[in-house]
Amino acid sequence: MGTGHVKRAFKYRFYPTDAQARELSRTFGCVRKVYNMALAARTEAWTMRQERINYNATSAMLTAWKKSEQLAYLNEVSSVPLQQCLRHLQGAFTNFFAKRAKYPRFKSRKKSRSSAEYSSSAFRFRNGHLYLAKMTEPLAIVWSRPLPTGAVPSTVTVSRDSAGRWFVSLLCEDPDVKPLPVTGSAVGLDAGLNHLVTLSTGEKITNPRHERKDRARLAKAQRELSRKAKGDGANRAKAAHKVATIHARITDRRRDALHRLTTRLVRENQTVVIEDLAVHAMVKNRALARAISDAAWSELRSMLEYKCTWYGRQLVVVDRWFPSSKLCSSCGTLQARMPLNVRTWTCENCGTAHDRDVNAAKNLRAAGLAVSACGAGVRPQRRYPGRQSVMKQEAPRREPWESSPLGEGRKSSLGLGLRRRRGGRGGEG
Repeated sequence: MGTGHVKRAFKYRFYPTDAQARELSRTFGCVRKVYNMALAARTEAWTMRQERINYNATSAMLTAWKKSEQLAYLNEVSSVPLQQCLRHLQGAFTNFFAKRAKYPRFKSRKKSRSSAEYSSSAFRFRNGHLYLAKMTEPLAIVWSRPLPTGAVPSTVTVSRDSAGRWFVSLLCEDPDVKPLPVTGSAVGLDAGLNHLVTLSTGEKITNPRHERKDRARLAKAQRELSRKAKGDGANRAKAAHKVATIHARITDRRRDALHRLTTRLVRENQTVVIEDLAVHAMVKNRALARAISDAAWSELRSMLEYKCTWYGRQLVVVDRWFPSSKLCSSCGTLQARMPLNVRTWTCENCGTAHDRDVNAAKNLRAAGLAVSACGAGVRPQRRYPGRQSVMKQEAPRREPWESSPLGEGRKSSLGLGLRRRRGGRGGEG
């Protein structure tokens, strides 16, 4: 350890025995209970006494809770996951005070992810067998891919998803993750709905629309669930499990497709340029929220961020106000108006015919290369040192909605619904 290698989580599915399932379920419940109690204590201390409580204080509280009669059951599970959840809560507050995240929320028994994290003092890993604290038998892990040679996990996270599947994630140093050979290629990516992304090379990646493929099955399962009486009945539990299974299938397929795409882009290009889309604002458009969520642009960006960091690539994020669709990629002329239904257009200055999405991707690539060459207009990023952002470009001043990505009509009808709700001029950008 300590060799400077990238730490990488290797996630596997496993099948617990009945005794292991009961022990882990108890642990999940205790972790959720301790987290919520610590969050309530920290919130009360601040609102009532303007006092900040740190990890050490909540750890002392945990010791007192274990000694009380009402919470004596906390002693029945390993203490390590309970301490780890307090560390996670401390990290959540650190991010909140640094304005990187919202205020921590309480964990719900039904909606929150059930998980427990074990540090090296609470598990043994020998010859491919993983033993957790309070357990006498190893976990029956399905080794779908090998761990790096000689890898020793530093932490182990056990989780159960809403579909009832059990997973174990082993955090190890991976010596195989190394910077790739430097290439001179760069690519700009324009995200969309008809096509997931359009590359500056002219290639268009089809949007798989995984949710749409299973929409009929999902709707049927949700109707069956809605007919079940509310409560803890077995029939309702079975119906809810069926809905969760379909959601899990959609999520798995979507994540697999995004991994394949992002890995290919990072391997083939030294510089990848994307746009800083405000996805959290776009999904407020109820007419397009489902399609936008299914496209998973935020997850696409997240994958590009850490993979570029891993493999020595550069990810440049262009400011969302950059008018990439209205600029002619040949002569740089800024078009005054661009209706949403225009997918191809001809520049009035130089006469070049453009595909709207390909032209936007080319402009993004050019903006990213300008940053890579001179470093002008770069804003430092806090969490991802390999990521840069292009500042807002100088262009003729227009109304805010008119110069934004939504106003440009870059995503077909993406901004139309938002502008109608705001009372803007629908159909133009």
